[in-house]
Amino acid sequence: MTLSPKQVEVLTLVALGYSDKEIGVKLNIAYGTVRNHIDKAVLKLNAHNRTHAVMIYKLIKRDWLEEFYEEDNHTLDGRRIFPDRF
Repeated sequence: MTLSPKQVEVLTLVALGYSDKEIGVKLNIAYGTVRNHIDKAVLKLNAHNRTHAVMIYKLIKRDWLEEFYEEDNHTLDGRRIFPDRF
C-alpha cells in the first residue's frame, strides 16, 4: 500500500487541482506517465478513482497537504479563509 515518492508527488498535484496535462508540464513528464502514476496510486489505495485516492491518502497522512497550503499562505481550515464570516 506504500506509494512511491513520484506517486505521492503526482497525487499531491491532483489534490491541489492540477489537470493531468498541467502535472506533466510541471514535473516535466509525459501525459501517459502522469496517468500511470495516478492509476497505480488508485490501485494501491484500493480507491474507485483519483478523487477517492486523494481522500484515502489524506486520511492515512493527516498532515499531508497542510505544508503546501501553509507555504502559499493558504489553509485547509475554512475558518481562516473567511474570518469575518465565522
